[in-house]
Amino acid sequence: MSTFLGMPAAPPRSPYGTGNLRGDRKFPAAAHDELRNGQLRRNLGRATRTIRSKRLNVTGELPDWEALRDAGSAVKTDTMNRLPELLEQLERKVTEHGGTVHWARDGVEANEIVTRLIRETGSSDVIKVKSMATQEIGLNEHLEAAGITPYETDLAELIVQLADDKPSHILVPAIHRNRDEIRQIFLDHIPGVDPDLDNVPAHLAAAARAYLREKFMTTRVAVSGANFGIAETGTLAVVESEGNGRMCLTLPDTLITVMGIEKVLPRYQDLEVFLQLLPRSSTGERMNPYTSMWTGVTPGDGPQNVHLILLDNGRTAALADTIGREALNCIRCSACLNVCPVYERAGGHAYGSTYPGPIGAVLTPQLAGMHAAKDDPNSSLPYASSLCGACFDACPVKIDIPSMLVELRHQSTEQSGTTVEKLAMRAAAGVMSRPGLYTAAQKAAGFGRVVGRDGNLPRLPAPFDGWSDSRDTAVPPKQTFRAWLASAEGAATMRSAAEEGARRTAPDTEEDK
Repeated sequence: MSTFLGMPAAPPRSPYGTGNLRGDRKFPAAAHDELRNGQLRRNLGRATRTIRSKRLNVTGELPDWEALRDAGSAVKTDTMNRLPELLEQLERKVTEHGGTVHWARDGVEANEIVTRLIRETGSSDVIKVKSMATQEIGLNEHLEAAGITPYETDLAELIVQLADDKPSHILVPAIHRNRDEIRQIFLDHIPGVDPDLDNVPAHLAAAARAYLREKFMTTRVAVSGANFGIAETGTLAVVESEGNGRMCLTLPDTLITVMGIEKVLPRYQDLEVFLQLLPRSSTGERMNPYTSMWTGVTPGDGPQNVHLILLDNGRTAALADTIGREALNCIRCSACLNVCPVYERAGGHAYGSTYPGPIGAVLTPQLAGMHAAKDDPNSSLPYASSLCGACFDACPVKIDIPSMLVELRHQSTEQSGTTVEKLAMRAAAGVMSRPGLYTAAQKAAGFGRVVGRDGNLPRLPAPFDGWSDSRDTAVPPKQTFRAWLASAEGAATMRSAAEEGARRTAPDTEEDK
């Protein structure tokens, strides 16, 4: 009897149909509708311009900013190279300090673990710190279906939750809402709010504060994310700007943290780099107003039941991709969103994923795949970019997003099988490789001048209509280059150019010879 080991199977991606890593429509269709929303575009334009300006000011203050970026990139690359051993070290240290570590292969398992832990406390309510990981796995929806009420305590997340909306930005989830909209949301959904509430930001914040303070003081279970997990010490860290995180992390009896496995860092000292990179890149601040760190359980101080859920949900699949693994270096600062011309105009909802913008266009397909079903909406995300490179310039850990987008486009083409576009390219190659056919095709294209208007062709027929729907297509020239080159005018021009070149390169004097 023999045993055939075979090739190792590819790591699984996030299960299809779970969580919030896939929209209902492809990006072009969703973006087309979002572009009609003038208020959205004004909100996004104003907010991203403000954040960009602040970021440039505070990064320009540091003479070693580029060195910090290099250091951040090096630490994250080292982390990905040693991820299994660092995660085991983190588990060991958290356990040594009284915490409990759970491993979740995907969002389904993570949701079940969180639900079970909350039920064991006897609580039917839970307060939450803003967490991309819990949005990714759809934790709120899962808890509500299980009869548990989650309360978002970040102001922007609260606005999104009350409006039954979806986040549209990594850092500022309600960036698509203005003050008048927020005022109406509070009037409609916060019990007992002053009916005379106006749209002054301080008054809106005070209304949210009064509503949340009661939740902080009475809810005994909290769920958080983690910006960083330190393998060396078992320390977890959350950075935020409102103080709601500090309340959630200290007042409840039970604290459950859901952390993507890529958030681990090797050493406590590494925070020196990332606590400079993150606030400057995200909010344009020199430091975060609130930086909370905890290491397991401290008897008599803070939560006495501390749980850490290490979430995979496609991250191992991304790690196995020699090019795509770089996306796991992301520290969720949103700098790439704030400089992206596509995101600024289309907004976050067009991407269909918890992770919008340039980093979402590479991270989402890595986590959830691009061809999990026919006409998978994620297959369009690598094309949601102009490849201008602004995201690479802004990324604090130097993720080469444009190159990754090009690679994902290549992968998408390879996986898509036979398409109309491939057949068209194959036909074009056949024509171009045969001079006679190529000449005939050029002559046939000349008839396009007959139907052209104002120097442009009308809408092209399928499968080329996608090109002409978003671009002007110039009519064919009166004369092809080959015909011009063979003409008397072309021959004279080439002779003149050759003579001019000879004059420019000829020595001027006998001494130069």
